[in-house]
Amino acid sequence: MAPARAPSAQLLRSLKGLNLHNSTINGAKAFSTTCNHGEQAQAEASRESFYKNPKPETVFVPRLEKKLVAAGTPPVGSRRRRMALAQSQGVPFDQLPFQCFQEARKVLIEDRQEKVKQIETIRARIARLQEADPNIHRGGEAYKQKRLDSMRRELEHLKILADINDPNVKRRFEDGKGDMNKPIYRFLADRKWREYRRKILVQRITQMKVVPDVTPHCDPTVDIKINFGRNNVQSGDFVDSAVSERPCQLTIQTFEKEPKLITVAIVDPDVPNLQKDSFDSRCHFLATNIELTPTTPQVDLATLTESQIVVPWLPPTAQKGSPYHRLAIVVCQQKNNVPIDIAVAKKNINQHDFRMRTTMTKHMLHPIGATLFRTKWDDNMAEVMKRAGIEGADMELKRIKVEPLPYKRRNPSTFR
Repeated sequence: MAPARAPSAQLLRSLKGLNLHNSTINGAKAFSTTCNHGEQAQAEASRESFYKNPKPETVFVPRLEKKLVAAGTPPVGSRRRRMALAQSQGVPFDQLPFQCFQEARKVLIEDRQEKVKQIETIRARIARLQEADPNIHRGGEAYKQKRLDSMRRELEHLKILADINDPNVKRRFEDGKGDMNKPIYRFLADRKWREYRRKILVQRITQMKVVPDVTPHCDPTVDIKINFGRNNVQSGDFVDSAVSERPCQLTIQTFEKEPKLITVAIVDPDVPNLQKDSFDSRCHFLATNIELTPTTPQVDLATLTESQIVVPWLPPTAQKGSPYHRLAIVVCQQKNNVPIDIAVAKKNINQHDFRMRTTMTKHMLHPIGATLFRTKWDDNMAEVMKRAGIEGADMELKRIKVEPLPYKRRNPSTFR
């Protein structure tokens, strides 16, 4: 044994011979301030359940978070808030025993009461203006409607200001339980989307030339998400041909209260044209008269009715040897929410020589959102093209070699 470890080894041997455990417990019973055995067992049971059966609302250990994600129940809210809830012993959020927090809530409640009074005043003014005779104003009915629209916008703004600082509203929004029928949740969702997702979306559609190759302009005001079954596709991702053979599901989230009639077009602007030595544009899907509201953002292209579909789903394909193809998804709002005649639209559509600009001009469509995914030649592409009836699965495109002009050649025969 090493000399440095000898004293510690002797001390351990001497302590083993003493019954210090029972004497310490018996001596500490008279002045101990800890919980009894029942409370200690309950605490150990709750600690054991926390690790064996974690809850999405209170889990904050990264290992347990991964366990919940794998089980299909991801954690709710931020990790800091989940840790605070786990250590608060079940105290309601409004009754947290923090003096500064409670004093701040009093200030917020008073401010909300003032906003509610202003809302009631605006509503009374709107009611009086609606009953008033429009001829008393110089502008007549047009001036009256203009005033009503301005007052309604101010009313919606006051509703947002009344709830914007409420901690319960922010908590429900972070948990994904916000009601999109209420203006405050639409405002918070719009602000969150514009902080990050919209910037990425604008970068994608401009960097990959969806604007202006497909549509001349687009100022996105709706959030578009693409799903092929369980596959969540980000803007600009490559999608396997076996996955994109079936129609996709779109989540088109609008942040405005009024319902909209929209038209959804999926366009491939990268179809090679060897005769013209350029590219053509092909329409892979076109549907109109789709009603969109803040609470019903899901649009399943496979379940739309025949009275809405102008061009049925055509699987995206890319011939071998050709560069990748962009599949642009353009969402347009119909002017004044007027339905489009499907029979007239089918007559004016040429699927294999499709021009989005022409369609937007004829039917008075305004683009409110755009995104894209990409496809390229893969192992399943030949079978997909045969099933879809698209020619060229047995051919490989090769770039035509253009001979340089004589004065641009490196070693022309005349210089030798």
